Amino acid sequence: MTSIAVPEHPWLLPGELVVPAEPDRARPRRTTRDWVVDSLAFLLGLVWVLYATGDALSPDPQTAVALPHDWMVGVDALVGLVCCGLLWLRRRWPLGLAVATLPLNLFSMAASIPLLIFYFTLVVHRRTAVAVAVTGVGLLTNLVFSWSRPDPNMSYWATVSWGVVITLAVLAWGMFVRARRQLIVSLRDRAERAEAEQQLRVAQARHLERTRIAREMHDVLAHRISLLSLHAGALEFRPDAPPDEVARAAGVIRGSAHAALQDLREVIGVLRADSGSDAPEPPQPTLADLPALIAESRSAGVRVNVSDSVANPGEVPAALGRAAYRIVQEGLTNARKHAAGASINVDVAGGPGTGLTVVISNRWPVGVPIGSDLPGAGTGLVGITERVTLAGGRVEYGRDETGDFRLAAWLPWPA
Repeated sequence: MTSIAVPEHPWLLPGELVVPAEPDRARPRRTTRDWVVDSLAFLLGLVWVLYATGDALSPDPQTAVALPHDWMVGVDALVGLVCCGLLWLRRRWPLGLAVATLPLNLFSMAASIPLLIFYFTLVVHRRTAVAVAVTGVGLLTNLVFSWSRPDPNMSYWATVSWGVVITLAVLAWGMFVRARRQLIVSLRDRAERAEAEQQLRVAQARHLERTRIAREMHDVLAHRISLLSLHAGALEFRPDAPPDEVARAAGVIRGSAHAALQDLREVIGVLRADSGSDAPEPPQPTLADLPALIAESRSAGVRVNVSDSVANPGEVPAALGRAAYRIVQEGLTNARKHAAGASINVDVAGGPGTGLTVVISNRWPVGVPIGSDLPGAGTGLVGITERVTLAGGRVEYGRDETGDFRLAAWLPWPA
């Protein structure tokens, strides 16, 4: 799960930028900073309404020509007070309030500051196209307002020019604030995606490592336990065997059990090891260990015919030799489990530039083989296929044209 960093002082940010946002709310909750800004906007609008109303009632007004009737001044003041109250709702309906109050730009002097704040909120919270459209209508109303409420100290065009300058300045300021907030949101989203991708990569690496360990566990323990089962089955089948043969079989069982426990201990040690540990891993088998693997099977009474025609066996890369060893190990294990008593042919050939070919074949058992009841996960050949594919090779297994079971793999061997 992605963890989102919470800012040190979230009350200094607008509600739209506070993380994490509340999922059950249609719009973000006001922060302390929003309450302060809204309060200052309300006070600024209220002070302006009182000032504009007092100036309109004075004998010598400074902001605009006096209205012909005092009741018009009262209506203008009431309109300004209503707009001040609506300032608290401007974050919820920025476009609706800006459009609904546009006609007031034609005549109202008391509501001019609240109307500018409505306009600024619209620019910050809505698309640029919407803001430009409202700006165009506002500039048209500015022409009418400068004619209906002319400034006593400036000409008509000077008043219009000042209105255009103020409008464009508010537009530029609002667009800057909007662009800055969009940049912050974009950077935050990129950081969240990067963190999520990093956690996904860690999870994938952990999964791949566990799969590798499980594959090694299967390859090693299945081989050892199949040897144990084969020797135990021989003792069960020949309870009247001579004592020396029983003792020899028991010795092989004891040695195989000891080796299986040692392999299990090494795998469990890898699982328990700290990821930051510098302890070296146990040595992995290579192509040079194939004779010992074949000897173990032969000592259990399995007939194994080996054909080894590898050119320059001492130059076989460690990874390539380990993959070939595991392939032969899995082939021998499957033959002992599913074709007990059948002879096994192991053919290893190849060289630099041509690749390494490993073929294990055995006769298909007739009827129900003795060792067919041995348990198996059914993932040995799947693991071999994955191992060969990761090495850039190819693998085939199944019955060939002669009816024998054949496991063949080719691994690339760079020149």
